Amino acid sequence: MYPCPRLPALPLLFLIGAGAALAAAPAPRPFVIANSQIRPLPPSADGRHYELDVHLPGSYAQSPGRRYPVLYVTDGYWDFPTVVVSYDNLAWDRAIPEFIIVGIGYADEHANYNDLRRWELPPVPLTSPGGPSGHAAEFLRSIKDEIIPFVEREYRVDPSRRVLAGSSLGGLFALYAMYTEPDLFQGYIAASPAVRDAAPWIAGRAEAFARSGRPLPARLYLTTAENEWPDFRAAIEHFHDQLAGLHYPGFAYQFRRVDGMRHSGTKAESYARGMAYVFAPEAPETGPMQSHPY
Repeated sequence: MYPCPRLPALPLLFLIGAGAALAAAPAPRPFVIANSQIRPLPPSADGRHYELDVHLPGSYAQSPGRRYPVLYVTDGYWDFPTVVVSYDNLAWDRAIPEFIIVGIGYADEHANYNDLRRWELPPVPLTSPGGPSGHAAEFLRSIKDEIIPFVEREYRVDPSRRVLAGSSLGGLFALYAMYTEPDLFQGYIAASPAVRDAAPWIAGRAEAFARSGRPLPARLYLTTAENEWPDFRAAIEHFHDQLAGLHYPGFAYQFRRVDGMRHSGTKAESYARGMAYVFAPEAPETGPMQSHPY
């Protein structure tokens, strides 16, 4: 058996110093999304306390004379980070132009988001149990008369390039806005929209808009999920079939069934592909990448 040498005892002062160093270690910092701001708004005409999450492009500070498109996304308290991450990846690939992202949410971080969004996103009252619903007209009015003017006053935006995105009830709201105020936005991303909950309304509005002969100079990206509720998916696919058979002058449209995903699992792919599709005409580069920086 080999003798084990004894290590010298550490001085007490050394041990005290090590403990003090550990005690003085800085507390973990909260994670912050770079180039982003939180902008609370005054109460709306309907008494709603909205708050905007705003993400600015990387070149915003260095290009004071430049104006940018804006993508507005509903349910910003949930979906803003997902949209920003996908945007940063696509912008690095030069697959989309730079633009400003505005997540629409509420000033109270402890608010009941389900009740608040139920009130304002669907165009018709919901039959499912819950609080009041069916106030999309009021929400769209707040966006048009209060939120958009605030953004266009506070930031350097191109008012001719607005896009609206949303998921589920937010996707239904995007379709509502497309048919109700067709000149307000030029692009739409409807991720697994809850058309099941407003099927007669959306079908009637789609047909009526086609009969009117009005142009719809916009791009729409629509998705569903392979594994979401069968009746929910069937309603989206029925709307897709209807839309594919209609003609709106100036309208461009793409549909995708996200394989292997359930309802909320469509968000990341829907927003990423949706941004690429909606902004395709302005993409700095298209097709396969030709060189790399490393």
